[in-house]
Amino acid sequence: MTLTEIRRILLIFRVKMSSSTSALLLPVGVRGMKSLDREKFTRNVTVPILKVSDEKLSKITQICKPYFLKLSNFKPVQSLQDMNGEIVTKCIYFDPVKVSKWLDISEDDRSSLKQQNIGEDNYETKEILLSYDNFKYDEIFKAVLPENEELVSGFSQIGHIIHLNLRDHLLDYRSLIGQVLIDKISTCRTVVNKSNIIDNTYRNFNMEVIAGEEDFLVTVKENRCNFQFDFSKVYWNPRLCKEHERILEFLRPGDILFDVFCGVGPFAVPAAKRKSRVFANDLNPESFKWLNHNAKQNKVNMNLFKSFNIDGKDFICNTLRDFIQDYCKGTEKIDKGAKIHITMNLPAMAVEFLKHFNGLIKDAELKDKFDCEILVYVYCFAIGEDPYAIAKKMVCENIGKDISDLITNVFDVRNVSPKKEMMRVTFKLTKEILFSNNKEEENSEPPIKRICASEQTD
Repeated sequence: MTLTEIRRILLIFRVKMSSSTSALLLPVGVRGMKSLDREKFTRNVTVPILKVSDEKLSKITQICKPYFLKLSNFKPVQSLQDMNGEIVTKCIYFDPVKVSKWLDISEDDRSSLKQQNIGEDNYETKEILLSYDNFKYDEIFKAVLPENEELVSGFSQIGHIIHLNLRDHLLDYRSLIGQVLIDKISTCRTVVNKSNIIDNTYRNFNMEVIAGEEDFLVTVKENRCNFQFDFSKVYWNPRLCKEHERILEFLRPGDILFDVFCGVGPFAVPAAKRKSRVFANDLNPESFKWLNHNAKQNKVNMNLFKSFNIDGKDFICNTLRDFIQDYCKGTEKIDKGAKIHITMNLPAMAVEFLKHFNGLIKDAELKDKFDCEILVYVYCFAIGEDPYAIAKKMVCENIGKDISDLITNVFDVRNVSPKKEMMRVTFKLTKEILFSNNKEEENSEPPIKRICASEQTD
């Protein structure tokens, strides 16, 4: 049995266990529903209750909290009225999964209740009416979607947009899934289903609006900056917020950042706000447009910020090269102790650009004048049993020499799929690499022209 099969069995087991714990409360008769009918979620359920007087309510609720019936839009403690509508006492509603009889309450809690003169005489059952409003989205999915199959296991939210990667067996339910998410998540106005395949140079996903407005203009807050962009035309992965933050923590005021594949600026804009000098590049014209918009919206000091809309190879071979040469010649200044950082967040193919560092500087006379520290953070997808070794090997092979002793860190950023990890390799870019004189002949076409058929999320 493969690891993938084991994970699937465990997932189904978790779904079964999760479903069984709330089976008494879940909607019935809605399995297989493909068009949302909210009325069909209405049902009567008999639940345990405890009648108590007002003066004892505070102490008794503290004892009974572990047994509360917790549903959306439902208060576990309510007033109980008589036939004339007058309030006669308070009623505590218990979860029937936890309590089906008086003795299901623990002996210690029953003893505490007895001290408040509360006993089995106060315990009875009551019928309540549940509706669509009482169920969370995951509970509705458990009741509706196919049994013994993976459910909607997760999603990302970018501004008002929720995006999903639905499995094939859920595609017939996509309209219902989207509408439920809009109903249940107050900040959601649009739900899209996105393909795992990125089918063009600019890393755009194919996407289908499955519910809500066809409005892709979003605003996202990250690392004390607001980012605006058209989600249908640029790439943004909310799962990388922590990774953006980790890299930003490495930068100090006066440091210099070259962001080779910057997107709309999750590294570049906050780095400039922290007084690092930034050179930011992206080939996608839409990313370039929103990068500059975000820099202005976040009041970046434009003396610290330069943006480029060119190929990554040209950015390395011209912009970065010229800066290093000018520094060696004394026409570019770097603060004492400052470092140059190079981020390469295009994990599907960033390593293929590493060869351009090898022998980047042709003027050998500048070699002795090079004295600054350069750190490269390159991202890649490692597929296999040992992602750390695989990532190291990919970096060495693509840069064209064994630089194992220059690699300072290999970090597992996130799991993409079984046996596929997004890795970050950090290494020092030294004069021995930059001024190498055995650079191999390069292909004239940069690797960005190729299309990766697997998931290319960053």
